[in-house]
Amino acid sequence: MARAAVGLGSNIGPRVAHLRLGLEGLGRAPLALVAASGVYETEPVDVPDQPDFLNLAALVETDLGPLELLRALQAVERAAGKRVLVRRGPRTLDLDLLLYDGACVESPDLSLPHPRLERRAFVLAPLCEIAPEWVHPRTGRTMAQLLAALPPGGPAIRPLGPLSGLGEP
Repeated sequence: MARAAVGLGSNIGPRVAHLRLGLEGLGRAPLALVAASGVYETEPVDVPDQPDFLNLAALVETDLGPLELLRALQAVERAAGKRVLVRRGPRTLDLDLLLYDGACVESPDLSLPHPRLERRAFVLAPLCEIAPEWVHPRTGRTMAQLLAALPPGGPAIRPLGPLSGLGEP
């Protein structure tokens, strides 16, 4: 079985409900949900004029290969009613394949590890809750080391606690 890290995000509609649908999808075969971080409310990064995001990270195990896993994540997004109105803009549910074992993949459909992983506190903070010692296959640094190395003053991220305890903030 392969182990993969997935980032979940939502900033349209009932964000908490969308994240719950995402985690439910990650728990259905051929995927097995192993762990989920707490939820973080984060300022948008690439397109600033949009609502704040709720983000979390999850670990899954699967027999799927990386590209097959990406397709399975896209199916979970569609089943949860994913809508993207603007590239990197507001969305109901986004599932990003961040890491897949120690794989490095470059294809038109998939880049692993996720190309902006080491620069995103909103990805690294939740990932460090569940996999702080996971080593980035390109940099050789752990997720905890990458988070600690981020420069101060980036977009604000605010921990909200476990998804199970959240209503819609």
